[in-house]
Amino acid sequence: MMIDTKTIEGLYALKLPAMAAALADQRDQAAYGALSFEQRLGLLVDKELTEREDRRVGRYLRAAKLRTTAVVEDIDFRGQRGLDKAVVLGLSEAGWVKAHNNLTIVGPTGAGKTFVACALANAAVRRGHTALYLRAPRMLDELAIAHVDGRFSRLLASWARIDVLVIDDFLLRPLSSDQAADTLEVIEDRSGLRSTILTSQLPVAMWHDALGEPTLADAVLDRVLQGAQRIELEGESMRTPTTARGRAKTPPSHD
Repeated sequence: MMIDTKTIEGLYALKLPAMAAALADQRDQAAYGALSFEQRLGLLVDKELTEREDRRVGRYLRAAKLRTTAVVEDIDFRGQRGLDKAVVLGLSEAGWVKAHNNLTIVGPTGAGKTFVACALANAAVRRGHTALYLRAPRMLDELAIAHVDGRFSRLLASWARIDVLVIDDFLLRPLSSDQAADTLEVIEDRSGLRSTILTSQLPVAMWHDALGEPTLADAVLDRVLQGAQRIELEGESMRTPTTARGRAKTPPSHD
């Protein structure tokens, strides 16, 4: 059956470009003639849906500004790093995001905290959620500037809408009272409503002291750790070439 060019043009006018392109392919390839109308229509719809999902994922990933392009499939589960493959694969399904739970990833420098955090954020994006990566020191600097130029409330509101907020290098150094208060504001807006991934070189047991003022520390930890999933990494730095152990050298972004 001949397909009228006007039909293809109409699909473009309806903002269905993938369907239009697929229909043009069907017109030009005789093999499609053996398929029923329903089968050919199904292929067109599937093509449009796939293209739209790919565009959405690309748009969300660009907005997330993840530090690495890590994906769960690239996580190295070899060796004694404290990574349970079943747990990580379960987290990649993003059920914890739907439940508005948090995730903490702690371990020494180079253990792979940033890589794992970005891979799980990437997985969440692919399941329809938004994400944003922030390094804690720069986040605190941005909040301090926002106090001065009047953007503080708007900045908090924009972060509060993000489904998965990755705060990397949390408590890299002890916080001042003002920084702890700002951290509480970020966490408070998300508590029970959105999910946060915190990575830190500091063991969770030491977070209270690093947060400074006890009342603020209590409030932050109560909201962050309530029902949070914890991953504790250990072992040698993933940045160091370890061919003797049969592991390929990993990129510098594996923090």
